[in-house]
Amino acid sequence: MASDVCSHGGRQLVITHDSRATGTPMTFSLFLPPQAEQGQVPLVTYLSGLTCTHANVTDKGEYRAACAALGLAFLAPDTSPRGDDVHDEDGWDIGKGAGFYVDATEAPWSAHYRMWSYVTDELPALVAAEFPSLDMGAQAITGHSMGGHGALTVALRQPGRYRAVSAFAPIVAPSEVPWGEKAFSRYLGADRSVWQRHDAVALIEGGARLPDLLVDVGTADPFLERELRPERLEQAAAAAGQKLTLRRQPGYDHSYHFISTFMAEHLSWMAERLR
Repeated sequence: MASDVCSHGGRQLVITHDSRATGTPMTFSLFLPPQAEQGQVPLVTYLSGLTCTHANVTDKGEYRAACAALGLAFLAPDTSPRGDDVHDEDGWDIGKGAGFYVDATEAPWSAHYRMWSYVTDELPALVAAEFPSLDMGAQAITGHSMGGHGALTVALRQPGRYRAVSAFAPIVAPSEVPWGEKAFSRYLGADRSVWQRHDAVALIEGGARLPDLLVDVGTADPFLERELRPERLEQAAAAAGQKLTLRRQPGYDHSYHFISTFMAEHLSWMAERLR
């Protein structure tokens, strides 16, 4: 365990472990609210965006006060494998810090970039075994940007696992935008039909559904029109009858100033559905 400190009556943990999925050490943070001392608490998983580690939301997300008040645990994994032996390329939107929550099938990425297996299988099993105060039957998931893409696709492909799903400025149709095309072509190969399993719009158009969905985007986000394309999610949800609350927040950008402003609202929205 890297650290264990008191915060808002609970415990903020940072833990490093050897991952069988990635074949590397992986680090995650976990906030246990004070209610975890008396019994089980629901778990919210947060997936971070490009260039981030577990530390970005842990340091800047401003979730602990709301989680302590609501009795929610908050889990934040890294965004990619790390280490000297892990393949990387020039550019902040590929390689380390940019795992896109997929299991890479193309060499040399396939050796370590197995973030889908890590966040959907290995990490949940690990925290369930090590922290019995977590109620794994009451889970929610959210994320930002690339992590919003991850949260949506993880939930859409595992119906019934998450009672509440939200996202901050998600990449909703990565198969259609430069960030996604760059990552998917390297990690998953040239066959675009394979990409559809990691594309929220394509999944909804193909019949996948969520019980409800909350999404916030900022109108001053510089990536809104080229990379995020929230209107594509809006269109797909409307055509499919998928319940969606899409809020366009005036003046907000892509940063943690935006995320931290609306974090407590997302957590309250999740808590209603988790109970």
